[in-house]
Amino acid sequence: MPSEEVFNTPDGATYTTSNGDPIAEPYAVQRIGHNGPVLLQDFHHIDLLAHFDRERIPERVVHAKAAGAHGYFEVTHDISDLTCAALFNKVGKRARVTARLSTVAGEAGSADTVRDVRGFSVKLRTEEGNWDWVFNNTPVFFFRDPSMFPHFVHTQKRDPQTHRKDADMFWDFFSQVPESIHQLLILFGDRGIPDGYHHMNGYSSHTYKFVNAAGDIHYYKMHCLVEGGFRTLDSSKAAEIAGQDPDYGLKTMYNAIDKGHYPVWNVFVQTMTIEQAESFRYNILDMTKIWPHAEYPLRPIGKFVLNENPKNYFAEIEQAAFSPSHLIPGVEASTDPVLQSRLFAYPDTQRYRLGVNYQQLPVNAPIAPIANFQRDGSATFVSQGNRPNYKSSNQPLSYIPRTATQAKHEIWLGQAAAELSSVTELDFEQARTLWNKVFDDGARERLVKNVSDHIRNVKSESIKRRQLSIFAAVEQTLSDRIADLIDLPHVTPLRVPDSSAALKYRVSPH
Repeated sequence: MPSEEVFNTPDGATYTTSNGDPIAEPYAVQRIGHNGPVLLQDFHHIDLLAHFDRERIPERVVHAKAAGAHGYFEVTHDISDLTCAALFNKVGKRARVTARLSTVAGEAGSADTVRDVRGFSVKLRTEEGNWDWVFNNTPVFFFRDPSMFPHFVHTQKRDPQTHRKDADMFWDFFSQVPESIHQLLILFGDRGIPDGYHHMNGYSSHTYKFVNAAGDIHYYKMHCLVEGGFRTLDSSKAAEIAGQDPDYGLKTMYNAIDKGHYPVWNVFVQTMTIEQAESFRYNILDMTKIWPHAEYPLRPIGKFVLNENPKNYFAEIEQAAFSPSHLIPGVEASTDPVLQSRLFAYPDTQRYRLGVNYQQLPVNAPIAPIANFQRDGSATFVSQGNRPNYKSSNQPLSYIPRTATQAKHEIWLGQAAAELSSVTELDFEQARTLWNKVFDDGARERLVKNVSDHIRNVKSESIKRRQLSIFAAVEQTLSDRIADLIDLPHVTPLRVPDSSAALKYRVSPH
């Protein structure tokens, strides 16, 4: 079977059809005489047009615009007390990686410098399979209820009637989801527009689990912090670049790597024991919350470097498929409901975009040997030969048991019921700290202006007032300053239950 290396030939290769037939002139077509019709028998011409008609695959619904590159992850610290993953069995060990860094809401041709969350996906090829980090550039997200996701994305896209981005849709959604306020303050603050894809951090946002050789669980959140610190753009500079160079992020990252200025991210985890998780003020499954660093400090585990640009963007970046369900022994998903939903949705969208055998594409194929009972389907490259496609006693496979966890608190007891989280005072605490203690006067001024410039385009007065009441629940002066700039009266804070009504993370039978 030919590999990609076969096609890595210098100029001067013989021009052929798709079946390898040499063709003397690529622009010539078979006709009857000089002015007669084109002949259907001209396979070269028909094949050229037919393939051209099918060059495009479905664009990602979100994260359509992206830069990407290859490199390596290197273990820098021993974390065998946390995980039994073979990747971490030796300091200095490396795994080849492919990274895809993206905007979220825009289409594939949109500008790189819009105010938007950024995607931060990394595929690590380990001896135990591929481990995908499907992160964002912010440590929190807008909501914690997974069914909100399609609604959220629709409001960030185009209006069904006008086919334009719509401020009413945008703020109508967030004004009905008060827990989004923490992420909104980050989005409309100074960190809302990264200066290129290779100058931003990456965060797991979700809680995951490490499992060590003894079966002990540690919950963790991962942080990828770019060396040299993250860089951002202000609104005016970002708008200027968007008009002049919409592919600014793609260009600057490619050029940096091409010149040997390889971007480096140092990788850390915050960890919690089971007991810490159950006594934590916030629910560890709530991705609208951070874990304070003073209580749960960053622990270094490794670094990753991007040092190789793709030779073919479509094959190596557009076809790269990431999913948080791509895990390895010693790493598990938590029961964060948004994460649980992503475990299904991400591989499912790749089956739609790329086909059921998307994991056989070179950029997605693991270095670990594959042996299973999945067969056939469109574009099968790895058929597994004559291996039986069922659990055979004649040609049995080997089965390696996973490390059993000792966490009795993960015995789930309860009734099946539809559930939607409720908003309490706890949902405004961290946003309030961000506004009062993290932002300085200049940062607060810029955030107020950024929000005002966007929300003033909302036509519905009730949507604006509802969102102002959420800002007021964070800090009255924040809401008042925005209201003054958009010529609306001041509003009172949104009334919510106090923090004692918040659901704690307790799943043990108590």
